[in-house]
Amino acid sequence: MPSHKRSDRMVELLALLNERGHLPLAYLAEALDASAATIRRDVAVLAAQGLLERTHGGARPAKDNRELPVRLRDGRHQEAKRRIAAHVASLIPQGKHAIGLTGGTTTAEVLRALRHRDNLTILTNSLSIGLEAAEQGQARVLIAGGVLRPSSLGLVGSLAESTFNHVNIGTAVVGADGLSAEGGLTTHDEIEARTNAAMIARAQRVIAACDSSKIGATTLAKMVDLGDLDVLVTDSDIAPDQLAVVRATGVDVQIVEAPRG
Repeated sequence: MPSHKRSDRMVELLALLNERGHLPLAYLAEALDASAATIRRDVAVLAAQGLLERTHGGARPAKDNRELPVRLRDGRHQEAKRRIAAHVASLIPQGKHAIGLTGGTTTAEVLRALRHRDNLTILTNSLSIGLEAAEQGQARVLIAGGVLRPSSLGLVGSLAESTFNHVNIGTAVVGADGLSAEGGLTTHDEIEARTNAAMIARAQRVIAACDSSKIGATTLAKMVDLGDLDVLVTDSDIAPDQLAVVRATGVDVQIVEAPRG
């Protein structure tokens, strides 16, 4: 797994390509304050995953604009995600409680913020979250079956949806790739969106945990409308106009202080 420093650099590299198109390796090395050899290795790794295309002496964006694998997303906005997760954990009722967790780096941080609890039932379609919950010693862990998505390590499809249709969830904590009044809560994959929607439909309360970079963005597949959310926890870098728009839908927006420096 790439270190946070390397994953951050890879994310920045992809962002530069998506913004400017084809770029020489020498330009990327200078812009990212890395050696030419380091950039060549990063480009080779990202090209092997289909996230960019190598060219003679440079790189350009992949034609299909694939989503970032979860192991690269781990390093993005990490401190903001930890703060959001700590606040979400404080909203979980004391005592026995069933929590649904979608896959994602922010929901994984929520699970870690709940590690002091041992009386929770964790329901998830994420392999990584399910295994981590079991290692924590949570009272019960239910992992929905389904087809594995390698990029997110989530299990999706009709089997996962059927599992969620037969359980009752006290609180669903949901991550997203985008959240907007127009698009609702969105992700990159339509099958994953349907699976997450099945979890949300069985929850008494739904909390969206999204850092400010996701607010106002819309990706391919809608999970639910914002009206289906009870709470949004995000950070203080949210744009004021977006904050007003989300609050106008009736969602209880709770804000944690964004990290500085």
